[in-house]
Amino acid sequence: MSDVGASGGSPLLAVRSLTKLFGSFAACNGIDLDIQPGETHALLGENGAGKSTLVKMLFGVLAPTSGEILWKGEPVRIASPGAARRLGIGMVFQHFSLFEALTVAENIALSLPPGISLSRVADEAATLSRAYGLPLDPKAHVADLSVGERQRIEIVRALLQNPELIILDEPTSVLTPQEADRLFETLAKLKAEGRSVLYISHRLEEVQRICDRATVLRHGKVTGACDPRRETPASLARMMVGSDVAAVSAAGTTVKGDVLLEANHLNAAARTPFAVSLKDICLKVRAGEVLAIAGVAGNGQGELFDALSGEFPVSDARAVSIRGKAAGNLGITARRLMGAGFVPEERHGHAAVPALPLSDNLVLARNQSDRKTFLAGGILGIIRNAVVRIASRRISETMDVRKSGEDPAAGSLSGGNLQKYIVGRELDRQPAVLIVNQPTWGVDAGAASRIRQALVDLAKAGSAVLVISQDLDEIFEVATEIAVISDGRLSNAYPAQDMTREKIGLLMGGMHGSETSPEAAHAH
Repeated sequence: MSDVGASGGSPLLAVRSLTKLFGSFAACNGIDLDIQPGETHALLGENGAGKSTLVKMLFGVLAPTSGEILWKGEPVRIASPGAARRLGIGMVFQHFSLFEALTVAENIALSLPPGISLSRVADEAATLSRAYGLPLDPKAHVADLSVGERQRIEIVRALLQNPELIILDEPTSVLTPQEADRLFETLAKLKAEGRSVLYISHRLEEVQRICDRATVLRHGKVTGACDPRRETPASLARMMVGSDVAAVSAAGTTVKGDVLLEANHLNAAARTPFAVSLKDICLKVRAGEVLAIAGVAGNGQGELFDALSGEFPVSDARAVSIRGKAAGNLGITARRLMGAGFVPEERHGHAAVPALPLSDNLVLARNQSDRKTFLAGGILGIIRNAVVRIASRRISETMDVRKSGEDPAAGSLSGGNLQKYIVGRELDRQPAVLIVNQPTWGVDAGAASRIRQALVDLAKAGSAVLVISQDLDEIFEVATEIAVISDGRLSNAYPAQDMTREKIGLLMGGMHGSETSPEAAHAH
């Protein structure tokens, strides 16, 4: 087979009929792909399309079942990440692998060959970080750094090995808009040097902006390739999903109702050395509103969700109110009984028990009054399996949850489908207040659209919805009001139509407080 790439030159990397089987399931099925020298190539697809499996084979984490990988025209076997690095392939994973108690230089040294002095690592990292516009202090401890700075460590660590191909997996999911712009400048420098980038992202506007070509995967197969600069986000999403992705209609209602959720000078001390303290958090969410809280990861989002949900109550009962009643010192069950629903960030082990079927997860998530519907003889009675199955089926149909059987284990669902079920499970109760942390984290365009529309529809029906999200596209799609959390402090909330990405980015940088308006932030 010819090793000539789509642009006419000899590809840096090519895969031919690459297949990976897990039992009888083909996660990747006969994939052909070329990446040219100096090319920024996008890899697109829904959750479960095979993207992660493919790049893990390219980086030596997984071994192919069949097919071949060619590097500069020669067949190669990539047996480990170390082998990939020696070949000239670097990778920055979506979830960082850094030790918070160590310094920047110490973390970088761990991935380099033994025998290199720490002072040399520090000097080379500092020099390289300046050259690529990725400023780092090699002596700084990772625990003290922002998420954006931590990503710079991963990129510098990869660049120190002088790769010819860098794989980036969802690189901007934890960055402010300003940090993303800086990353794009770095990628432009890499391209100018003749290095290649394989870029995985659900953010299609970014793909249009920086990528020369795109390959689309669906159900483990290549279903298309294109020049993303000649496409629209809608047409790219259609290629990924196989059909049009419904746009989310306008959020909220024209008339706002009573305050249903309120935080009043909420404070909470950090529970671990690397957690964030909540500092004087004040917010109000009215019936018909969607308050979206933006922020870079690690600025107190998880701690805020814990305090509002009751997972970690605070001593001051008046610090959190639900439907006008003090709830700050109450736990989750008590707050559910007050009409609140909660969707945590982590699906496996937090929002759902992976080994249990969906029906059992549904029963576990219901409060005492809800369980009476499912249990014969009171809350300690026998489960009415037929009633539970009907409710579970209703949730699956409403949220278009795609599963392998009638009542499979939660862990057998793809991330996007499990998230749809978890959100649908809370919506099925029709809560007066819903608090959601990262509602579409790692979820493909089709599933994200359905989840976001469901949140908007709940607000339109008269509930108060609070969404904590790092995805600015999501925030602008669902929000009626927007606030920003930074270092455990929350800015004022502003009407969504008055906010821009630049203003949000400035607030993410810490320009919060009662005296700060979007206009004032912009003036700075």
